[in-house]
Amino acid sequence: MKQLIGFIATVLFLLFSADSLSQTQSDSSEALMKSAPKIFVDCTDCDLDYIRTQVAFTNYVRDRLEAQIHILITSQTTGSGGKEYTLVFIGQHEFQGMNDTLRFATTKSATEDDIRKEFVRTLKLGLVRYTAKTPLAEYISVSFKEPSQPAAVKDTWNYWVFSLSLHGYINGQKSQTFRTVSGSISADRVTADVKISLSTNAFYNESNFTIGDQKVVSISRGQGFYAMSVWSLSEHWSIGGFASAYTSTYQNVKFSPRVAPAIEYDVFPYSASTLKQLTFLYRLNYEHYWYYEETIYDKLEQALPGESLSLTLILKQPWGSVSTALAGAHYFYDFRRNNLTLSGSMTLKLFEGLSVSLGGFVSMIHDQLSLPKRGATPEEILLQRRQLETGYRYFSFVGVTYTFGSIYNNIVNPRFNTQAGSFSVSF
Repeated sequence: MKQLIGFIATVLFLLFSADSLSQTQSDSSEALMKSAPKIFVDCTDCDLDYIRTQVAFTNYVRDRLEAQIHILITSQTTGSGGKEYTLVFIGQHEFQGMNDTLRFATTKSATEDDIRKEFVRTLKLGLVRYTAKTPLAEYISVSFKEPSQPAAVKDTWNYWVFSLSLHGYINGQKSQTFRTVSGSISADRVTADVKISLSTNAFYNESNFTIGDQKVVSISRGQGFYAMSVWSLSEHWSIGGFASAYTSTYQNVKFSPRVAPAIEYDVFPYSASTLKQLTFLYRLNYEHYWYYEETIYDKLEQALPGESLSLTLILKQPWGSVSTALAGAHYFYDFRRNNLTLSGSMTLKLFEGLSVSLGGFVSMIHDQLSLPKRGATPEEILLQRRQLETGYRYFSFVGVTYTFGSIYNNIVNPRFNTQAGSFSVSF
């Protein structure tokens, strides 16, 4: 015990000694930086270390309530497969009422370095008006790079974007192996007036186990096709339809085509979708099923007209984010054959340093019409190769984070970054 206490005391002494030696900033620089705007970058997937090194004329704080400028970052996928980023600058304290919104778009082929450089450029642009009101203004310079005269661009693809993918996975040890192969093809066209999405996919899963002298092989496979088209009617209304077809050994579905005309209403204007959406989506469904095996309802083929309605709320605000949906469906031939799902996630910043995140889903299921009459074997149950009868499904999570101490977070120190490039596998 004495050796342990001595070791801990030595480590703490070395750490605090190193920290005291690292305080080399001049008094004048510290005084100047105290007047720099305090900002809070509210972004879950931004390279904050890179931003801190490139945008050095601000103080980064760990809590939005301490910031003079709260920068809320949201993104949406564009028609070409890239992303449009929205930076909302919210002035607080001395900058109360000074708000602004800037956007930039990236292509699907843009690298992480391309994205973070454009992010930094846009961030600097948005911070100029705030920094101009501080003593740092005399150290800020603005430059203009005159663009070359662009040549007329003709889109030979007429907004169509195509994607091909093929993935393989293998994992194993002496007594078990797993193999998965999957592929997909997609074509999308997105304009302000029309949105079209087409895709097809297939997968193959194989599991092999050796238990003593016995070998167990389990295989599941499936294919699918999906199509969607939607036309913009106004800032609140859209109309369109869905079509799909799939096969699945897991669900005992030999082949099932589906069609569904649909209409959607957004309480908020679609142009505000980066910050808030409240949509009602109604579908009139027609589904036809051919089964591999006779079902528990003595069916090998079945036509199932029905309808569905979903309510979706998405909010991205300075106090946090909310995403929740309530969706229900039923078949016309028997209203008891229905399902209802409530799902969502929420992150709330309650007060300085304290945030809560929670989410999950719960489903009430009364429409498992494809279950095979013979049931499932123990191997199919253990390997999850066959859908099982149930009246409900659920999942939930909750987390609380409390951070306290220094409000400043300007320094980047990448030393002993053991997680970078690491790879681990656990069983």
